Amino acid sequence: MNTGTTSPYGASPYTAPVPPAAVTPNLAVSPGLAFILGLIPGVGAIYNGQYAKGLVHVLVLGVLIAVVSNGAAHNAEPLFGLMIAAWFFYMAFEAYHTAKKRQVGEPVDEFSSILPLRGAGTGFPVAPIVLIGLGVLFLLDNLDLLRFRDVARYWPVFLIALGGYMLWARLTGAKTAIGEAANERN
Repeated sequence: MNTGTTSPYGASPYTAPVPPAAVTPNLAVSPGLAFILGLIPGVGAIYNGQYAKGLVHVLVLGVLIAVVSNGAAHNAEPLFGLMIAAWFFYMAFEAYHTAKKRQVGEPVDEFSSILPLRGAGTGFPVAPIVLIGLGVLFLLDNLDLLRFRDVARYWPVFLIALGGYMLWARLTGAKTAIGEAANERN
């Protein structure tokens, strides 16, 4: 019921356009320091204000070390050793990229990461599916129904399948989660 008259109390906040949220850069954040702190399990994420992620980083590293140290790897210790080294570098680079986002004022949630946890544009839960698959694989190994070392011998098949999928996507022009994630970073 707009009668064309103004209210004695001023303009109504419900009719005024909402200004966009101001993005303010945080120059106090140092990506270099975040990278160095990221080499300490969980500390880089805590520096970026991601406390739950810091706890997850420590827990994942603990599980990897426990698998190697108690002999549960069943002769796959070199693979788990590489996974431990890769995890240290992932934590550092992830802390660096998160600090860069914070520095320029981009929004960062508790579990933002370098790698997308969902397929871009599809909403397909990539990370949970991978974790469930690895959990099933390790459970079958623990129950002696399937030996992990027998499955691990075929890891190049994963690379071949991934390369074939990326080639197919490039030739057909299909949008992929991997391609979209690469475009977002550039």
